[in-house]
Order: sequence, then C-alpha cells, then structure tokens
Amino acid sequence: MAELDYGPLTQLIGTWEGDKGIDIAPEPDGEENSPYFEKIVFSALGEPVSNAEEQDIAALHYHQRVYRKSNNKEFHNETGYWMWDAASGLIMHSLTIPRGLSLVAGGHHDGKADVDGAVVIEVKAQANDSEWGIVESPFMRDKASTRDYAQKLTIKGDELSYYQAMTLDIYGRIFLHTDESTLTRV
Repeated sequence: MAELDYGPLTQLIGTWEGDKGIDIAPEPDGEENSPYFEKIVFSALGEPVSNAEEQDIAALHYHQRVYRKSNNKEFHNETGYWMWDAASGLIMHSLTIPRGLSLVAGGHHDGKADVDGAVVIEVKAQANDSEWGIVESPFMRDKASTRDYAQKLTIKGDELSYYQAMTLDIYGRIFLHTDESTLTRV
C-alpha cells in the first residue's frame, strides 16, 4: 500500500508553539490589540477519507489554544481539519469554535514548495457562499456575524506563520478582525 499523500499539509504535522501573536478584535467603542501565545497540534489521520467512493482526502486534525499575554487566560479554542485532495489540488479547512461558529474554507495548491522552500497555503470562505461557507448560531448571526474569512499559512522548515482575517458585522458596524502569529515546531 502506498504512503498517504498529505501534499502541502505534510509540513504542518507536529506540535507548534509561539508567543508572537497579535489579535486585533472589535470592542464596543473601538478595537483591542492583544498580544498572545499559543499552541497548535496537527495530527495525521493516517488513513485516507473517502467521499462517495470518488474523492480520496488526506486529513490532519488540529487543535489550537490561544492565551492572552496580559493575564495568561485562554481566549480562543479552535478545532478542525485541514484536508488535501491530491487529484484536484484542493485544500480544505474546516473549523469550529465554541461560540456557535463553523466554516469550511477552500483553495487550490499545486502541491509544491515555493522557490525559497516555503509552503504557502491560502483558503477563503464567505457567508452564503455555495461552495465555501460559514454557519453561525442565531445569536452570532444577529450579534457578531462573520461575513467572510481568509487565512494564509506559510511553512518553512520548523517555522509556521499565519495571517487570518474575518470581516465581522458587530456592534452596529463592519470590523476587520485579524490574527497574526509565528510559531516554531517543538
């Protein structure tokens, strides 16, 4: 049996830690800039996931926990899957956070590293999109709705950096909520 092809996701497998994160989040009267530290664990499922006997996917499960530097309290807990369909070059990212929000984001990748050896992965989702969508609880939809989501990961050796942006409809205004961090494989 051939080894499962995780394509560009191969470089994510393992445990990553970082203390260089910055969260720019909405507040009723402005914004909050919160430095943070975090840990993300990516685990290979080990067996392909088959959809309708037509699509074979290599999947990584991940769990991310994020803590404010100011008080060491967890303020973000996320779990989900990163998936690779080698036949179509499709990258998929499904995530759930315990606020009543889930999404499936997607993008394409050629399966190769850039010229400098970095692997760059980008995915996007939008509310009401027929392909890459966002699902929210009624409370979130009415009070803090996520309109779109984009994430870019750059992996080079034992360094992972990411930039994540979500357009939110919150506090009666539209706000670009961003998270940016650099982590090291431990």
